[in-house]
Amino acid sequence: MEPIQSKAAQGRVADAPNGHWVYRVLPRSIWPYAQLARWDRPIGWQLLLWPCWWSAALAASAYPRPGDPLLSLLPAPLYLVLFLIGAIAMRGAGCTYNDLVDEDIDNKVERTRSRPLPSGKATRRRAWVFLVLQALVGLVVLMQFNSFAILLGICSLAIVAVYPFMKRITNWPQLVLGLAFSWGALMGWAVEFGDLDGPAIMLYIGSILWVIGYDTIYAHQDKEDDAIVGVRSTARLFGENTKSWLVGLYGGTLICFAIAFASAQAPVPALAGLIAAGAHMARQIAVLDIDNPDQCLRLFRSNNQVGWLIFLGLIGGAVWVALKPLV
Repeated sequence: MEPIQSKAAQGRVADAPNGHWVYRVLPRSIWPYAQLARWDRPIGWQLLLWPCWWSAALAASAYPRPGDPLLSLLPAPLYLVLFLIGAIAMRGAGCTYNDLVDEDIDNKVERTRSRPLPSGKATRRRAWVFLVLQALVGLVVLMQFNSFAILLGICSLAIVAVYPFMKRITNWPQLVLGLAFSWGALMGWAVEFGDLDGPAIMLYIGSILWVIGYDTIYAHQDKEDDAIVGVRSTARLFGENTKSWLVGLYGGTLICFAIAFASAQAPVPALAGLIAAGAHMARQIAVLDIDNPDQCLRLFRSNNQVGWLIFLGLIGGAVWVALKPLV
């Protein structure tokens, strides 16, 4: 078991899992950069990836016609792989940028002071170089798409650039995070059709609400430290009313997704995944203890299962259409 990293010792960051491959496989000299990119905490790129894969799956199965072959109703494997690589690269770049901006704050918060910059395990100059390298990987991925999708992807950088500063000026930094983390809901559709339509917009709005919900749960881990250092969040804003807010946020998510599915004429079986995801969200709300940081982290991470349920529902709907042609 690796110790928690500090100025005196190298180890894992506070909220990274024990025994992660980063600490078992990579040489110690690489650990600080893996930590800047959050390779030891994959939940971030997973949550960034899901809107991309949902959008790609929804676009592929949208407006089905009788006799459509199965492969035409499924998202292209190449696009899924490109979105995967892009999500890992851009999430890593975003986290590195966030750490550069927030070094002073991270040094004052117990959970974050073990990160590479406040613990002194990485210099700011090397962090900037690492950020650029990750961004270049993301750019290479983006260039594989059509011109509309490329322009759309570039537009997201403005939101990414301002996000780290939002916690200093608004109680709704989770909203800005939602704008950035949900951008993939537009990208998958843009890659397929070369434009944006109602289903993609509704998927984007629903995903924003989902991000606000799960990141509010996440932010409850740090609310005491945040209050001390003056960091704002929806966790602090909602307080004891968090569960009521989550009902509205997660409920709004499901409604927007249902509208997106209906607008795209997605096969009805796709709703099964949405219903299962709704049940998972309801359980999160039911068991949530906002004063239990460990549980908040577990519930936050469990949203990866929400992603799988919705995606597999869309894939199942496409398979159903192919096996039972429309009449």
